[in-house]
Amino acid sequence: MAKNKSYELTYDTALQELNHILESLQSGKTGLDQLAEQLARAKELTTFCKTRLRDIEHDVEKFKKSLES
Repeated sequence: MAKNKSYELTYDTALQELNHILESLQSGKTGLDQLAEQLARAKELTTFCKTRLRDIEHDVEKFKKSLES
């Protein structure tokens, strides 16, 4: 998927794009140059997803602490 300024990256869209990249790689029809691009994009998306999950985990912990007060 090409990056587009009107395209807002969310966890769900990042995960969907990662799955698309995985399917493309598993097909065995990915050229070397495209493989390098896809791996770089997968790394970006994985970092985004990990950060988003950490942020949500932090929010859940804050919420739990507010219930204990």
